Amino acid sequence: MKDSLVAGISTTAKIVVDQERTIAFMGDEGRVYATPSMVLDIEYTARNWLMEHLDEGEDTVGTHVSVDHIGATVEGDTVEVTITVEEVNGRAILMSAHVKDSLEDVGKGAHNRFVVDKVKTFERLEAKRAKIEAL
Repeated sequence: MKDSLVAGISTTAKIVVDQERTIAFMGDEGRVYATPSMVLDIEYTARNWLMEHLDEGEDTVGTHVSVDHIGATVEGDTVEVTITVEEVNGRAILMSAHVKDSLEDVGKGAHNRFVVDKVKTFERLEAKRAKIEAL
């Protein structure tokens, strides 16, 4: 990790709520930003931004997401996803998330990620695959 990864830094991504990000179970009139899409947008906004603060060969994996979806965003509106680093504890990164559309706050929560060495992670995954295949 680079020294730039410290508590207090933040980023904001603007994302258009397209049809793919909406619920479909209430028909076209009820299409609003889906909670799973909000979680995905929080995760990817955090991960992609954190890459700027990591060394070569590092990446992050999500370890916790807790989101309150507090307002409906209609299809076609734009949301702003703001991620703020609250604490860096070794390789653990604790962040807050705030989501708003063009009119109001629509989401808030916490997201934690863990910095991993990609080579070591791939080795652990390969060992796990081998154990599964041996069953």
